[in-house]
Amino acid sequence: MDNRRSFLKKAGLLGTATVLATPLFSEAMELFNPARKVQEIGLQLYTLREQLGKDLKGTIGKVAEIGYNHVETFYNYRAGAPVDLWGQSAAEFSALLKSSGLKTYSGHYQLNDFLSPGKGDDTALKAQLEIASALGQQYFVVPVPPMGASLDKMTSTDFKFMAAQLNKAGELSAKSKIKMGYHNHFWEFRTLENGEKGYDILLKETDPALVTFEMDLFWIEKSGVSPDAYFKKYPERFAMWHVKDVDKANTAKITGGKLDTTSSMEVLKGISYTEVGTGSINFKEIFTHQQQAGLKHIFVEQDMIKIDPFVSITDSYNFVKKNLV
Repeated sequence: MDNRRSFLKKAGLLGTATVLATPLFSEAMELFNPARKVQEIGLQLYTLREQLGKDLKGTIGKVAEIGYNHVETFYNYRAGAPVDLWGQSAAEFSALLKSSGLKTYSGHYQLNDFLSPGKGDDTALKAQLEIASALGQQYFVVPVPPMGASLDKMTSTDFKFMAAQLNKAGELSAKSKIKMGYHNHFWEFRTLENGEKGYDILLKETDPALVTFEMDLFWIEKSGVSPDAYFKKYPERFAMWHVKDVDKANTAKITGGKLDTTSSMEVLKGISYTEVGTGSINFKEIFTHQQQAGLKHIFVEQDMIKIDPFVSITDSYNFVKKNLV
């Protein structure tokens, strides 16, 4: 309490009773609360992509019944095509979520052309920002580097270009009160020709005021990298986490040495997932660093599921609810 009060005095926030009652004061107090932690549990809808395609309303209803508070959307932009959220417009899909008691803070959007050197076309960015705005989302997240033949050959120059473009996107999205975000896989943790990792380039060269990061705990762990080290090196940069677990039978790292020049298709053969809390990741330890990370939202995700999908997301939800929030 003394440290928080000292900080607030220096910031000029303890002058009057009026100031004490302001939202700014409350936010500052919360920032310095050691017990501050995420309370809501979200689901990345990619987890249920097949079920959503077959029964959108029923699937969304089941997600809400399990107890999830919010969902993260994913959207595949196609130039000239109408908005397609499982056959619904952004307004219709937003209404469906609200009727189910669900919120959506974030969505994944495709920016291949915008992030590709030599292109930089912002058509998809502008079109998808309209969708995110219509959904009432706070974050517009790029889920992956530009997909294509060059994905396995990315250089430090490519990542620097991406960082510059993310800053530009962040400037544009800010006009709609949406913050740009970036979600990692494993490519970002390969050692580049200059000895750096792409993830560090993105973090160093993006403006924290414009770009945040969504750390995928599965991919960073499979890359043999410590999430905690990044929270310490780049505090308050990771507003969102994907919470998904590594199969205990398949924990070998997928970056480093020859793996950094191995084709993605070969690397992905060494991947298997499991329900949160049943794998190898020590989530309880990682979650002790959420304040340093700047965490605001978490999303359960599982790319491939071997059991009934709704049993899977229920098991993961129950572990997170009981142990992490």
